[in-house]
Amino acid sequence: MGSFKVKLVAYFLLLSLLPLAAAFWGFSTVAARSETRRVDARLQAGLRATLAAYQEALGSADAAASKLARTPAFQRALLERDRRALTRILHARPNLTVEAPGGFRVGRRAPLAVTRRVDVLGAGGVRGSVVAAVPLNAGLVRRLEARSGLEQDDHVILVEGGRIVAGPTQARGLFKLPLGRTHTVSLAGTKYRALVAGTLEEKPATTLGVITPQAQIDAANRDATNRLLIGLLAALVFVACVAYVEGRAIVRTIRRLVDAARAIARGDLQERVPVQGRDEFALLGRTFNQMAFQLQTRLDELEAERGRLRDVISRFGEALGATHDGEQLMRLIVETAMEATSASGGVLVGMNGELVKAGYPDKGMARIEVPLQAGHLNFGSLMLFGDDFSDEDRMTAVSLASHAVVALDNARLHRIVERQALMDGLTGLANRRQCEESLADELARVDRFGGSLAIVVADLDWFKDVNDRYGHPAGDSLLRDFASLLRETLRDVDLAGRWGGEEFLLILPGTDLAGGAQVAERVRAALATRLVVTVEGTAIPVTASFGVAAVPPARTAAEVFAAADAALYEAKRAGKNRVQTAAEPVARA
Repeated sequence: MGSFKVKLVAYFLLLSLLPLAAAFWGFSTVAARSETRRVDARLQAGLRATLAAYQEALGSADAAASKLARTPAFQRALLERDRRALTRILHARPNLTVEAPGGFRVGRRAPLAVTRRVDVLGAGGVRGSVVAAVPLNAGLVRRLEARSGLEQDDHVILVEGGRIVAGPTQARGLFKLPLGRTHTVSLAGTKYRALVAGTLEEKPATTLGVITPQAQIDAANRDATNRLLIGLLAALVFVACVAYVEGRAIVRTIRRLVDAARAIARGDLQERVPVQGRDEFALLGRTFNQMAFQLQTRLDELEAERGRLRDVISRFGEALGATHDGEQLMRLIVETAMEATSASGGVLVGMNGELVKAGYPDKGMARIEVPLQAGHLNFGSLMLFGDDFSDEDRMTAVSLASHAVVALDNARLHRIVERQALMDGLTGLANRRQCEESLADELARVDRFGGSLAIVVADLDWFKDVNDRYGHPAGDSLLRDFASLLRETLRDVDLAGRWGGEEFLLILPGTDLAGGAQVAERVRAALATRLVVTVEGTAIPVTASFGVAAVPPARTAAEVFAAADAALYEAKRAGKNRVQTAAEPVARA
């Protein structure tokens, strides 16, 4: 017993070790790359924020120069070349200088800076310029770093001529790195992950960049690797435990099977199946040798199976008579036929292309095919697949098929009657009964959940004259054409029905009074442009009048229909071919 469990544990560990090791290598590689990409993304975002702050500083300098240039006191001092007044004005603006023709200058310009110049114009042309400087120094770097959104160990650097001139003191020195791409560089013996932007405006040899210590990336990668290694060891331990528990469960299962087999194998027959070995499977083989000779027990089981089959057929007949859902019936037919004949799979192919599958039709070598037809009725074919079928199985399938044909015909007739009960035969729209039921359901939904509901009562204008002048077939054609227009115009959730004669009802869920009026106007306009032709080719002028009401303000079906009907008659009295709401007219022809 113990040897089997030990072998099972060993096999599980050997099978798990290689995929777990491959997973560890793959995940550790992905984790290292992911950490590097995360840091690179942070550096790129920080560099974009740094450049944006730098551009903002340039804009502020330009704005300061423009503001000073527009100051009247400054302009007077510049025109008079009053150096003292200009010095006083520039005292609080250390980054601004004033220049004028003839070498006149007030203020001091930083040695390394980006400048913005604003000219001061006078009667004789340019009288001078205000020069705003943005010094490229450590102070600028600190301000940009504060606004970059970088983490504590990340830094902004200023590079001049291939040398870092501003940034962390431990990262000064020569610096050569391709622009716009992250790389790992060594500065003063320390490795950094660095990203440098393009050269700055007006300073081709100067640029900005961001750096972060490579040690942090390496530490994060080591932590990820350690966690993955711990996960690998835990997975191996878990696999070993599962294998051990599963081994014990298998052994217990085999012992229970052996005990059950010995309990039913009480015969006197001596023939045995050759068995070798001393493990649990050998013991199971010896026990099943005894079970093989219990043929009488098997015969009793077959008799019980026949009784079960008769019960299945009886319940099948009851179920067929209780449902009228065609798809459910076909699935029930296939599943019951499979159960009755012990088939591995079944297929029912209907005359209209319906296909119902159950089980595994492609696994059986034998097949039973029974047509589902009686007289002129044909509902397709039932096919059953299995390893082998007896003559009794084939007779059972034929008997089930005869019951199935009757049930399918009942379902067909039920669908026809149900359709006729809810549909207008001429137009194919909902009839008055279905309209009343749908209106009641929608009103109940509005009363329970809130919202709005609009209804439209439509009436074809001069319909009696159409019947009198062109004949009733032309009137019927006009009704069908109007119904087709309603189906094309309305949403799927809307309901269009023939209320009676030439009067139609539209139920528009989730639509208020104005929305219902818009739908009615859309139908009215489309109908006015529609061409209806009689059999003789005569064009019939077609228009319709519409009355619209909504819930709220109406609350009951009688109220909302009465409001819409009153609006319809108001539209008729106002000249027809128009939409009238329960409150006011919305559109006229």
